Amino acid sequence: MTAAEPAAVPTAIALTIAGSDSSGGAGIQADLKTFSAFGVYGASAITALTAQNTCGVQGIEAVSPAFVAQQLRSVLSDLAVGAIKTGMLANADIVMTVAEVLRSAPPRPFVVDPVMVATSGDVLLAPEAVTAVKRELLPLASLITPNLPEAAILLGTEMAASEEAMVRQAELLRTTGCHAVLIKGGHGVGDAAIDILVSASGVERFQRPRLATPHSHGTGCTLSAAIAALLAQGVALAPAVERAKVYVWQGLLHGRGLGVGQGRGPVDHLFAVRRMPPPA
Repeated sequence: MTAAEPAAVPTAIALTIAGSDSSGGAGIQADLKTFSAFGVYGASAITALTAQNTCGVQGIEAVSPAFVAQQLRSVLSDLAVGAIKTGMLANADIVMTVAEVLRSAPPRPFVVDPVMVATSGDVLLAPEAVTAVKRELLPLASLITPNLPEAAILLGTEMAASEEAMVRQAELLRTTGCHAVLIKGGHGVGDAAIDILVSASGVERFQRPRLATPHSHGTGCTLSAAIAALLAQGVALAPAVERAKVYVWQGLLHGRGLGVGQGRGPVDHLFAVRRMPPPA
């Protein structure tokens, strides 16, 4: 007599549309690790391959827009995706292709991380693609998560130097059609890292102590992936942002102990698992 199989429990699924980081600290790899850390099943559509490590990006090969679309349609036609996020989209043709596919799909929470430059300073989005992001992608977004330099590039203005300026820039970005804007203050100064969320519900402020650490590779990818994972589980936006910010802060803190690479090391995506006692 065999034991009955346990009843299937629907699993929250999140989809990341981003580039591959061969060193594993950012991009698709960081997103999938983050999804797993939150107990969410991760699917992916790869937009570009990078030859990359903690010291920089040595090469980029963009995937053809047609194959990006094929990946997306394959996943969305089969998996019950609860939330989607984007990261590195490489060029305008890929941006427009992603927008076209998502416009034809049922709506669901959609987080746009407008990745433009890697932590190392290497360019990950062609300059002419910025207009395509603003015109095609932002109007579809439930949330966009630019850092201070990315917000300034999207608006064609100076980087915000105060919380009041961050709020003004977030409000301007909402006029593109996105539902909410989270401007990240990691590139700012001071003892606290402050993020500003502007949505139809108003303005919310999230603060954590600023950590002086070189282990910050992949923080933007990780934050947006954590938010997407929580949205896929049905968590409301503001609590999802708060929990995601705490997760990234802990990842930065524990990243000091990873010892990965010779440059800007990655955050520790699986710090909670690493702290589990070893099996008896």
